[in-house]
Amino acid sequence: MAPHPNLQRLHEAGVSIWLDTLSRQLLQSGEFGALIHDYSVTGATSNPTIFATAITGSDRYDQQLRQLASAGAHDTRELFFSLALDDVREAAQLLRQTYDRSGGRDGFISFECTPDLADDAEATIAQASDLWRRLDRPNVMIKVPGTQAGLSAIEELTRRGVNVNVTLLFSIERYEQVIDAFLRGLNARARAGEPLEPISSVASFFLSRIDTSVDAQLPEDSPLRGRVALASARVAYQRYLDKFTGPAWERLRGRGAKPQRPLWASTGTKNPAYSDLLYVSELIGPGVVNTMPEHTLHAFADHGEVARTLDADPGAAGRTLAEATAAGVDLAAITAELERGGVRSFCESYHRLLDCIEGKLGVVLPAGALRSTQAE
Repeated sequence: MAPHPNLQRLHEAGVSIWLDTLSRQLLQSGEFGALIHDYSVTGATSNPTIFATAITGSDRYDQQLRQLASAGAHDTRELFFSLALDDVREAAQLLRQTYDRSGGRDGFISFECTPDLADDAEATIAQASDLWRRLDRPNVMIKVPGTQAGLSAIEELTRRGVNVNVTLLFSIERYEQVIDAFLRGLNARARAGEPLEPISSVASFFLSRIDTSVDAQLPEDSPLRGRVALASARVAYQRYLDKFTGPAWERLRGRGAKPQRPLWASTGTKNPAYSDLLYVSELIGPGVVNTMPEHTLHAFADHGEVARTLDADPGAAGRTLAEATAAGVDLAAITAELERGGVRSFCESYHRLLDCIEGKLGVVLPAGALRSTQAE
């Protein structure tokens, strides 16, 4: 089957199409491979919520869990890593041809540091470095939340040569700080004489959650409803273009550095009054990534249209944000709370996941076996 024309056109317009989910069922059924070949999918992301859903809702992990626990493994976090990292390696293998064909610019699968470390830079650096070593694939990225603590982690991990996907970005100001951290890491690496060519990074800007929070502060008939997230993304894209240009960047690029691409996340439309493709069709332009839920991917295949919309009118985005401020929207407060809420939500999913793994141990192991392994 030839790639679906709508999605092929989107890819040709400069948008890397990543899937916003990962599971063993998706891999073992052959569906993930089919999405790569037939739907122009060139990457995928995961997070604690995604893996919580995958592991709790399937028995495909039970046999491996039984084997690990029977061999004496009983730490729930390490059991989670063993299960999830196998999925990430398999996805990376399926995407490897895309990675090689793109010269290392695409074909990535992301795995997230545990969210309980979001405000601990040193612990994040240590865990991300360990995950990078354990995965041992050039086309993986380690996801690091774009918190204040995350900024120094991003810089240091980039200096070490770790591919980083910065997640949970909501504000333009924080996004600029993330780019600066990435550039500092590249410059430190360059000063040390280390290669820059292998390093890839993306910065994940979450969108639909912004509109959900902003719309709640606007009248039902406000023309700003459903427009602030798009405006934020468009302004962020202009900052991206500005940051990765000029003599300083050209020196890094001359040594093989690649820009940290903007990634549009949370692109499934939450408000049924809006287009189901709002956060895809309105943000098309070169050099970006869009991570789509499966239903959004299939919707674009069915009725998506491709036109360069991301920077068609750069000034309009700034005017929209100014109008939102004039209407009483405190975007700085909203995005700060979204960052904190995102960390809390991922932590809740992560702890549910660990509880689920502990519960599954009691099901997959013979009576008394779990007590025996925990006593060792």
